[in-house]
Amino acid sequence: MGYVKELRKMIGKRPVILVGSVVIIINEENKVLLQQRSYPYGVWGLPGGLMELTESTEDCARREVLEETGLVIGEIELVSVYSGPQNFVRAENGDQFYVVTIVYETRDILDGSLRVDGDESLNLEYFDLSRLPENMVGSHQKAIGDYLSKNNS
Repeated sequence: MGYVKELRKMIGKRPVILVGSVVIIINEENKVLLQQRSYPYGVWGLPGGLMELTESTEDCARREVLEETGLVIGEIELVSVYSGPQNFVRAENGDQFYVVTIVYETRDILDGSLRVDGDESLNLEYFDLSRLPENMVGSHQKAIGDYLSKNNS
């Protein structure tokens, strides 16, 4: 059983701080890989998820990318860290949490081929950085915007 599920058994729906990682994966055509999520249904976002006990945020990023996309990534670079009241989430099941999200970037795909995991993903697709889908996780859209600002300055 995962850390978050164990924690929820103890604390119920009360607010908690959780740490997660997402990765901006850029291919050789300078497009970003997005995952159409099964939760919230149909919304596009960056591959990533919540950290498990004993993991570093880098390990979390690599594990989540492998689980959700089938890709093994190598070197990753820190883009930004997001936290604060604007990162409060109330899940459909009533769970409440403040998420600290660490955003990484990589162009270093070591192995694997794209595959939809069928559990957390509905689709995987590379998008032009200037033509992102409208129905995106807001914080992921902000992270990509910050990444673009950082790399175009």
